Amino acid sequence: MDHRPPECRRRVLTRARRPLGDHRRGIHRDTGTAHARRETQPLLGGDDDMTTTSRASSTTGATPVPAPAVRSSRMVAFLAFATMFVIGTDTFLVAPLLPTLTHAFDVSPDVSGWMVSAYALGYALFALIAGPISDGRDRRRVLLTGLTGFIVMTALCGFAQGFWTMILFRFLAGVSAAFVSPQIWASIPVLVKPQEIVRTMGFATAGLSIAQFAGIPLGSWLAAGSWHLPFWAIGGLSVALWLLLARLFPSVPGRPGAGSGARAILSAYKTVLGTGRLRWYLLGYLVFQTGNFEAISFLGSWFTKDFGLNVASVGTAMMAVGAGNVIGSLFGSRLVARLGLYRSLLTGVLTMGALYCLVPLSPNLAVALTLLALVMMVGGCVFPVFMSILQSQTETARGTVSSLSNSAMYVGTTVGGAVGGLLLGNVTGFWGVAGFTVAAYLVSLFVYAAASAFRKQEASA
Repeated sequence: MDHRPPECRRRVLTRARRPLGDHRRGIHRDTGTAHARRETQPLLGGDDDMTTTSRASSTTGATPVPAPAVRSSRMVAFLAFATMFVIGTDTFLVAPLLPTLTHAFDVSPDVSGWMVSAYALGYALFALIAGPISDGRDRRRVLLTGLTGFIVMTALCGFAQGFWTMILFRFLAGVSAAFVSPQIWASIPVLVKPQEIVRTMGFATAGLSIAQFAGIPLGSWLAAGSWHLPFWAIGGLSVALWLLLARLFPSVPGRPGAGSGARAILSAYKTVLGTGRLRWYLLGYLVFQTGNFEAISFLGSWFTKDFGLNVASVGTAMMAVGAGNVIGSLFGSRLVARLGLYRSLLTGVLTMGALYCLVPLSPNLAVALTLLALVMMVGGCVFPVFMSILQSQTETARGTVSSLSNSAMYVGTTVGGAVGGLLLGNVTGFWGVAGFTVAAYLVSLFVYAAASAFRKQEASA
């Protein structure tokens, strides 16, 4: 017999009849800093205390979505590599075709560059829309739909009858690609084990890196027969990729209740950019890429100016430099796992800055290429770290974060291109370009440090 007072028995019965608490339903509510710390689990083994469901969900103000089963990291890495290789190859495919297309369409060289810019413009503009839209939908469906548009538009480029139709098809191919790439970056943290995230992102980076220095010679080789052939070849390769993804890429559910209208898109950006650390991390990433692409964009011009290389030799030199990036992307994850994300970021960016200080002192081309290959190798390790840190700040808006990071890279490329040309033309050797890059790297690290990225408790297990 229960000898407790009646009021005690009523309280016990009331608690027993309550619905299951949030913790029983798998929903975590952030009730304070201490609670958030208890719920946090490391994203990567080692010294990084990364964000997980509890903290990420409160960051974006939405209920977390049940994650699909963890897939084979090798399979996901292969699919990520293949997708980024195809998209990246198409990005750099037109550059070697410009002289031929300029003659075929009877346009001046001054405007022919728009056939390259149209793709980048379509990608940059619509990536900002594709990210929030994809956060509310199954990423597999968005990926396959975007790739379908990419296949059609790339193939149509091979049928272009004039300059303006080529501009239109290249622009629409860029729009379609904007719905493809962010899904890869956003899906990796969901599909693989936490300790495999950086390694898998490294394979995606390697696909993009190989495309950067393989796209130009591939386009030239295919165009030897006809300028139409490169576009049809990439279109055919994309069909094979579509079939592979349709067969192997799993469903990645989006955020429940997310809209797709203008208000929903603005709300997604307001929520993400309103997050304390994330907005500063994106700013730091923008500054880093501004300095990074300011240097990369004018390596060829410097080779010609100071070492007398012709166009063919510049292409060969750039392939040698790009090989370093591929090596870093594929094999840097072990070092990152040992150091941790934030220490890897700090060490990697400082190392790149130190190497760029040495580049202008190169007495000959061989030394310059060796130093730049080392820079790119470290960069291949650093880029997946940047992406992992950005993606770790949210679980429900990863597509939006991917879109913002892509846009930051394009803005950085534009600003860096404008500044680098002035510095190369008005400052002796490579000093002006390298100095701007090193300064941008240091400012980027300062922004991350100001956001407490390198605090002892953040960088300790």
